[in-house]
Amino acid sequence: MTLQTLNQYGTEFQIKAISSLLTHKEFLTNIHDIISEEYFEKGAHKWIIKEIVKYYDKYHTTPSLEVLKVELQKIDNDVLKISIKEELKQAYVSSDDDLKYVQEEFTNFCRNQQLKKALMSSVDLLKAGDFDGIRVLVDGALKAGQDKNVGHEYNKDIEERYRENSRTVIPTPWDRINELLQGGLGNGDFGLIFGNPGGGKSWSLVALGGFAVRLGYNVLHYTLELGEDYVGKRYDAFFTQIPVNKTDELKPKAEEIIPKLPGQLIIKEYPTGRATISTIESHIAKVANMGVKPDLVLIDYVDLLSSRKRTRERKEEIDDIYGSTKGLARELNIPIWSVSQVNRAGAKDEIIEGDKAAGSYDKLMITDFSMSLSRKKEDKVKGTGRFHIMKNRYGMDGLTFAVKADTATGHFEVHNYSTDLEEDEYVAPATQTNKFDTDTDKFDKQLLRQKLEGFREDLK
Repeated sequence: MTLQTLNQYGTEFQIKAISSLLTHKEFLTNIHDIISEEYFEKGAHKWIIKEIVKYYDKYHTTPSLEVLKVELQKIDNDVLKISIKEELKQAYVSSDDDLKYVQEEFTNFCRNQQLKKALMSSVDLLKAGDFDGIRVLVDGALKAGQDKNVGHEYNKDIEERYRENSRTVIPTPWDRINELLQGGLGNGDFGLIFGNPGGGKSWSLVALGGFAVRLGYNVLHYTLELGEDYVGKRYDAFFTQIPVNKTDELKPKAEEIIPKLPGQLIIKEYPTGRATISTIESHIAKVANMGVKPDLVLIDYVDLLSSRKRTRERKEEIDDIYGSTKGLARELNIPIWSVSQVNRAGAKDEIIEGDKAAGSYDKLMITDFSMSLSRKKEDKVKGTGRFHIMKNRYGMDGLTFAVKADTATGHFEVHNYSTDLEEDEYVAPATQTNKFDTDTDKFDKQLLRQKLEGFREDLK
């Protein structure tokens, strides 16, 4: 791309674009999703574009000159006001001779302006050495305006809705959870496990990843707290069922079992705060180019990523991180699991409800499935705990299951809720098949509801 290419959409082009937007509703409708005031150079042009978009968002048409004059009176800056009046006059008297050309080139204009913006934003990323992030920004700019898909055309796409295996899932190790998820977490879904510090959250991701690998899926595990080697040893413990601290026994058994696994596992470490979701997106693309197409992504954990949007409020950055993670799952059409901390009050509770998860409301809104793993001090001694379903896009939520947790090997046994974990309540882990059989080991949902209500009564 040459300098001439970047500069060919100067102020003359921009005023003709504004003229088209003010006088051709159809044109505005077609480019509404990609237009931004930031693409325009003059302050007066930025104000006009902002008002056009604001009016269209509310009334779905272009604003008249009379409407713009009313809004113009609200400006305190006399110099800007005069400049806007002059630009509006020029826009409305602009010749129609070039409007067709302008409309045809407008997508390229937006793409070029987005590229300029990406290059400027890349300065900070360059200083941080985040070349993957730079590549994602530039690639995104080059793709601007390329999505011509209007969506699912309900009246025409009947066959698409009913084609077999329209929702592909990757099962968890736990039949009870799979039942609620209609088989497992699906492509494009974002799942989250809340828990207190040291409660086994990271081990739960190992269980999810290890089970998927054992079924023949390719798994990418991103760690932002623990080293790659140590996470690898946890997987060794999961596959061998030998505690992670028994290194002498673990290594020879791992060497025997690991090469026979049908799926591939890649563990990638990024120091806390050094990676963004763009960094992970770029790494996924790199792995795919090596011939390993990921089926499942695990991030331990999302809150430790940096936001591409730098603000003074960490909450805004977290919202951006979670939204971007969900967006990545949808874009790549693969499931993503992660974990998150609970607040101090939640760490003391028998069951961690949604209001005790740190920043829970916004996070729950974004995720497709969220559950908590609660393990108090006495639970850690006894090797017990509870899974509580906070949100479930595919079925019931509000259910609680008792858990036997072995945080030396990453094995969690999920039971119907019982304070004593009676033997007749035991449910074996899901069988190692490539397809989850929804007809096996059905459980009585009404019974679960009764058990949950009984437990809530006991708490009163």
